Amino acid sequence: MIKLNILRNMNGFLQKVNECDGRVNLLHPDGRKENINKQYEIQSDLLQKYRDNKNCLKLSLDITNPKDYMRIIFYTIENC
Repeated sequence: MIKLNILRNMNGFLQKVNECDGRVNLLHPDGRKENINKQYEIQSDLLQKYRDNKNCLKLSLDITNPKDYMRIIFYTIENC
């Protein structure tokens, strides 16, 4: 599990998620997991929440594929 604060370039983050091979699960406070990889309706909702929250969004993710995990980590580090 990883917790991220997306502070800029939400579109770039979602593009990186869509490049992943496996599931990228959004963890909800109630314990539900929801795959956001190539799930454009869910991504649209996340983008709207990001905009509504003045370009800031806190996410908890469970990334099943280690290569995908590293892909997202490196993207996040590059875009701090």
